Amino acid sequence: MSLSADSAAAAHVVTPGRRLGLTQEYEAGPGTYVRNGMIYASILGERKTKTEAVATTTTTEGEGGAGRTDEPPATPANATIYVERRSTRYAIPVIGSEVLARVVRINPRAASVAIMMVDAAPCQEEFHGTVRVQDIRATEKDLVQMIASFRPGDIIRAEVISLGDQRSYYLATTRNEHGVVFAQSEAGNSMVPVSWEEMLDPRTQAVEKRKCAKPVAATV
Repeated sequence: MSLSADSAAAAHVVTPGRRLGLTQEYEAGPGTYVRNGMIYASILGERKTKTEAVATTTTTEGEGGAGRTDEPPATPANATIYVERRSTRYAIPVIGSEVLARVVRINPRAASVAIMMVDAAPCQEEFHGTVRVQDIRATEKDLVQMIASFRPGDIIRAEVISLGDQRSYYLATTRNEHGVVFAQSEAGNSMVPVSWEEMLDPRTQAVEKRKCAKPVAATV
């Protein structure tokens, strides 16, 4: 079995929950998970592909009945798509930036988060952010409950709406593509979104409330 070099042209920065490709076209590799025939990123990093060539052998009968093994050229298998962590370029948040952040703690009024990535570039240092309860959804804001939107440990995609103070940025998840992109259930299993406000633990079938981000397709 021979392994080709990774294609540099196929490398793109992706965030958890980003669509990578179809299982009909790719094998799921490290840093990914599969749901309903679609491969998604489970970590922050570069989307890459690698192709393996599988060699097959056949045996033919030669002179005197002696067997001879023929080795035809290897046939290409489906490419494996995977996500590799990267930390080569850095950025800082500004108003309008799309960020990826980890929820650190919550209270009924706001969620405190640690910003990890800004506009497809990882942060060199940790920036702090706040998502106020009124900035979670665009409609029915008076009905929003923090405990039903985010939990500590969740990874969210959000937009910077204000620089705030003391290096704490105000973030919003009012857009459809913003919200929770990766979360673990109370049982410790990775969950998948089943609606804009619910996520499912595939192992226990337990459903938990979240403000889910609409999946955003990556360029393949």
